Amino acid sequence: MADQKRLAYSIIQFLHDQLQNGGLSPDAQESLEVAIQCLETAFGVSMEDQGLAVSQTLPEIFEAAAGKEPEHIRTNSEPVTPSEDDIAEAERLKTEGNEQMKAENFEAAVSFYGKAIELNPSNAVYFCNRAAAYSKLGNYAGAVRDCERAIGIDPNYSKAYGRMGLALSSLNKHTEAVVYYKKALELDPDNDTYKSNLKIAEQKMKETPSPTGGPGGFDLAGLLNNPSFMSMASNLMNNPQVQQLMSGMISGGHNTMGAAGTSPSTNDLASLIQAGQQFAQQMQQQNPELIEQLRSQIRSRTPSASNEDQQE
Repeated sequence: MADQKRLAYSIIQFLHDQLQNGGLSPDAQESLEVAIQCLETAFGVSMEDQGLAVSQTLPEIFEAAAGKEPEHIRTNSEPVTPSEDDIAEAERLKTEGNEQMKAENFEAAVSFYGKAIELNPSNAVYFCNRAAAYSKLGNYAGAVRDCERAIGIDPNYSKAYGRMGLALSSLNKHTEAVVYYKKALELDPDNDTYKSNLKIAEQKMKETPSPTGGPGGFDLAGLLNNPSFMSMASNLMNNPQVQQLMSGMISGGHNTMGAAGTSPSTNDLASLIQAGQQFAQQMQQQNPELIEQLRSQIRSRTPSASNEDQQE
């Protein structure tokens, strides 16, 4: 069961990234959101279970199988100290990103901060600023990743903890948000925004329905006892194509889609999305009321209020 959970986590991680960056149609996004919810419920995992993560993501495994080295591995294995010119240019790009934030051109801001990061990836401010831009665009998963990078670079960076709390609150992960807001207040105890957001997150945490069901929620315990749901979830995880893809991840191998010496098809990643969509469609046919409840829950997600818009 442990390996199944790791498989499920990796698929959920990939599908979640596709939602944020895959350029999918609204219908495809909604189908994937439902599929993610169903997988999380069926296998008892979520994106918070980082202990289930393996060393490489699905796209990285494909890059390795195709003979390409993932960008972040190159960066981590060959650290480069930026030149004075690169540092100065990165600061200029960051300043331009800040101007774009003031003008509410958030996509442009993301681009400028990204260019600054390429020149000087050891500056926590650049990641934290891009996290704010991602949040403005509704890409809260991207904001969480950038806040994690910022905290990894500077563990005493209070603004990174505050923005992490905001992103997690926007994902309805209020328990985790409380932890980060408290850490932000430890580092900056006089910050009224952190105090206010902590109270909001604590209140939201109290209002969150029980995971086994309750007022305002859906009956997850009943879902887990639904034979048709569990059968379809099992069929998805036993799909030979999915198993071939993920077996390389579990074993640490590089070729996940066929015999030695072969390269994965360019359509293999799309097939995972299709599998998720098919799973959602099956659930729609078998239990349309449940799917509508899930969709209503997804649509109701709104980011927490915050006054922390000032960029550094």
